Amino acid sequence: MRKLVIAISMLAFAGSAYADPIKGRQALMKERGKLAGQISKVVKGETPFDAAAVLDALKALQANAEKFDVDTLFPAGSEKGDTTAAPKIWEDMAGFKAAEDKFLADTKAAVASPPADVDALKAQLNTLGGDCGTCHQTYRIKKT
Repeated sequence: MRKLVIAISMLAFAGSAYADPIKGRQALMKERGKLAGQISKVVKGETPFDAAAVLDALKALQANAEKFDVDTLFPAGSEKGDTTAAPKIWEDMAGFKAAEDKFLADTKAAVASPPADVDALKAQLNTLGGDCGTCHQTYRIKKT
């Protein structure tokens, strides 16, 4: 019975996260930024390299990317409101989805081939950061 209550609670929580697509996508992007920040600290030497911790962060980044359902998070009409999502997303939905698919593929590749040292992690972070930067330049309105 307890497992059933927990499962129902988790489903209710998951559904509520997307009740407002703007808040849902902002929450996922905020989480993504935190995870990338953790990895970045290792690359910068602010945090010691720990292969297990890095792999955990990469797995969490992959899970985040897998939850990023473009159709659910960017429905028509959600371009208005408190959002920095650029109109280009809805004008070029195929390109936007391709950019997110590339990020997911690159994240999966990083998890499948975990870095053995900081230099390998740096290369992976450059790839993932490049994916983020490309997407942000095209599909995000810069905050002023």
